[in-house]
Amino acid sequence: MTLSTTAQSLIDTHCHLDHALFDSDFDAVLQRATDNIVSDIIIPAITVNNWQKVRSLSKQYKNLHPAYGLHPMFMSQHCLHDLDLLEQWLQSETAIAVGECGLDFFIFAQQGDQQQAKQTQQAFFNAQLDLAQHYQLPVIIHSRKSLDLVLKEIRLRPDLHGVIHSFSGSLQQAHQLIDQGFYLGFGGPITYIRAKKLRYLVSSLPLDALLLETDAPDQPDTTQYGQRNEPAFLITIAQTMAELRGISPQEVARATTKNAHNLFKFEK
Repeated sequence: MTLSTTAQSLIDTHCHLDHALFDSDFDAVLQRATDNIVSDIIIPAITVNNWQKVRSLSKQYKNLHPAYGLHPMFMSQHCLHDLDLLEQWLQSETAIAVGECGLDFFIFAQQGDQQQAKQTQQAFFNAQLDLAQHYQLPVIIHSRKSLDLVLKEIRLRPDLHGVIHSFSGSLQQAHQLIDQGFYLGFGGPITYIRAKKLRYLVSSLPLDALLLETDAPDQPDTTQYGQRNEPAFLITIAQTMAELRGISPQEVARATTKNAHNLFKFEK
């Protein structure tokens, strides 16, 4: 019996369905997700400019859930007033989380010293962590080449909970984050045989700390390499996780869905 023929469901905890690449066949994308047992999808907004679209989609489709944030890779589109707007949205809108926010120092790797830019990223990140803590919402964190600093900020806020999206850190960092009550999100990259470190992490970390995600339309799995990713392919990620752990796909589905419900408060 395959996972798609069981009564299990999957939750895509990170999917950018507001992306223009989905505009032409949006309903078909959702139907394929449903056909592949994806019951709920979290859409993390990345700039003020797409908050309204994310809100509109979540109001139109009951299984789509909005998160609002300011992504570190789009700092040129942010201004300080956006943080005030974010607080207003968190007060007036039903958000499942704050995010996508975080720190991305990978983008500075080829640019030399960018200390001021890093400090600006950190100021926006810290402000969003404070908002998440104040409004008792989980946070969806993007982190590249910055995980130790992210962990430091999380430790300063012991009541904060959330997920490190597309986790790519070390085993030690993973356990430190889990000890802080955080979950780790894994997606398409775990399906690539060359991703040995990621696959080892997925095989060895506690199952009750893992979440599934596609990051669609980005990060397609190995069967969709070079193509647009979409939430229907979450089932491949779940099956890969099961293979790496030596357990059934049904067990992965049950555990990761339970984990998602433990972190996020889904409203129907």
